[in-house]
Amino acid sequence: MATTDEVAEILGIKKESVYIYVRRLKGFPQPTKVGRTLLFNESDVRQWRTEHPARRRG
Repeated sequence: MATTDEVAEILGIKKESVYIYVRRLKGFPQPTKVGRTLLFNESDVRQWRTEHPARRRG
């Protein structure tokens, strides 16, 4: 399981963006809430990244 901080690092985005992805992106891996902590299945996040490559800035 991965925390929001770890997911942000895996995806190369800000932590705040992870929260937006959870709410707005269809098909984005949904977390399990443990207390106040969101935990993501790391393999699901990595699979999502494989299917949705990062955009290149240029």
